[in-house]
Amino acid sequence: RRKVDSEGRRFQDRWKVEYFFTEIENHCVCLICQETVAVYKEFNVKRHYQSRHSTYDKLTGHDRSEKLKQLEAVLIECVMKMVENICPEKKQEFANICLARNTVARRIEEISSDIKRQLTSKGVDFDFFSIACDESTDLSDTAQLLIFMRGVDDEMNVTEELLDLQSLTDQTRGKDLFVSVSSAIDDMKLPWNKVTGIITDGAPAMVGERSGLSTLICNKVIEEGGKAIKLHCIIHQQVLCAKHLKYDHVMKPVLKTINFIRSKALCHRQFKQFLLDIQAEYEDVLYHNDVRWLSRGSALQRFYSLRKEIGEFLETKGQPMRELSDPIWLADLGFLVDITKHLNVLNTSLQGKDAAVNQLYSHLKAFGTKLQLFIRQLSQTQPNTIHFSALQEIMNSFPQDNISAQTSRYAADIASLAGEFKRRFQDFAAIEKEISLFSSPFSVDPDDAPDQLQLELIELHCDSELRSRHQQLSLVNFYRQLDKSRFQEIRTLAKKMLSLFGSTYMCEKTFSAMNFNKNRVRTRLNDSHLRDILRIKT
Repeated sequence: RRKVDSEGRRFQDRWKVEYFFTEIENHCVCLICQETVAVYKEFNVKRHYQSRHSTYDKLTGHDRSEKLKQLEAVLIECVMKMVENICPEKKQEFANICLARNTVARRIEEISSDIKRQLTSKGVDFDFFSIACDESTDLSDTAQLLIFMRGVDDEMNVTEELLDLQSLTDQTRGKDLFVSVSSAIDDMKLPWNKVTGIITDGAPAMVGERSGLSTLICNKVIEEGGKAIKLHCIIHQQVLCAKHLKYDHVMKPVLKTINFIRSKALCHRQFKQFLLDIQAEYEDVLYHNDVRWLSRGSALQRFYSLRKEIGEFLETKGQPMRELSDPIWLADLGFLVDITKHLNVLNTSLQGKDAAVNQLYSHLKAFGTKLQLFIRQLSQTQPNTIHFSALQEIMNSFPQDNISAQTSRYAADIASLAGEFKRRFQDFAAIEKEISLFSSPFSVDPDDAPDQLQLELIELHCDSELRSRHQQLSLVNFYRQLDKSRFQEIRTLAKKMLSLFGSTYMCEKTFSAMNFNKNRVRTRLNDSHLRDILRIKT
């Protein structure tokens, strides 16, 4: 005799829309009359629907989906009233129960749609906006293009949100990316002549002079009567500058030693136990990952702090590291540790959401001034290493080896690094006057300002009350309180500057969230649901 329980029948999600049934506690329940069918079998479900509720056939498409939501809401309300009468202490537990397996997915879709509707309504009020774009490949080998938008309205309110996630299943050339970005902007009904700029990660498909995404976007804006600038992410450029100091004669032995310790489980366990036994400052060395922005500095700092313990451990393994007994090599290590520490501090200051372009550029200019200070101090007859603590420690440990003679070489390396910074950040240097005028309007000579701003700038300089407000208020609040008719051009410049992205930090952060959600055990997460998740996440 056939047994129904052994057939492995399951509730089908499509029965909810087709027959208004749902699954509650392993029972197939009709949402209209709350009756159950004995077996998970479509014939039984369909017969119940057609014999008792055929009048609902006239509902189709969106109307049918809305009716399903209403019936589910009624069922929840009935269940909650029953719980209040029978076991009120369990009310919260019942309120947290989901009726169906796709309830969470549907709620995420609704939240995402609501966020998109709010962004669309805000976009109508934008006077200017810019976009940040970055592309990466997920675990299912689909190219995902993230498009962030930063818009400013007439009241100087800044909105920074995910505009769209475009999935590319074919090539990722500049024109392919342009089609995706155009689709996202047009879908939001945003006017192209209000685009003030685009910032990317610097990939060839993004910044190509003829057919790169940035070029195509700027050409489109010009055709629509606007003007947009192209920027290369300030953080990506800083990372590229940091790689200018290769110091391979230091990095290769350090990485070889770290890999020797961590590549084999037994050796790694013994090393950690060795550090524990001698009560070392740290418990382990750190792997170096060239992709991660702060990895190089962190790995070097940890290796330097444990250099003596590492030397002792390698001696016990019969693999001595001769570089650890070379004062010149140790001085190079100390210098590299110190300079990468300064670079990491700069990188960290450039990260963060809602950072205005003038704030990021000020950090960059400050670092350039620091580099000039380092050059002067290390070039002196008696070198000043106050800002290079690791190098100073090595020099004090080996006074007889005249390590101070190496500082002129370090000064030359820093000068080369400063030249690399100056060469790479030409796109930001091109708008330095506008940034200075926006961030410090009272320190700019009207003669050096654009013609349309000169008269308003003179009015601003002569107003002592506004000068006092500039010192007391934040920059955004200062411009927010400027008279709209009296300082129209200055306010327009402020809105353009506020609308610019300085980095693709939000794109990188969102890609991390994407990899966390679409991982090796969730590779079947479709592109639409991934977009909804990331829209809520950001």
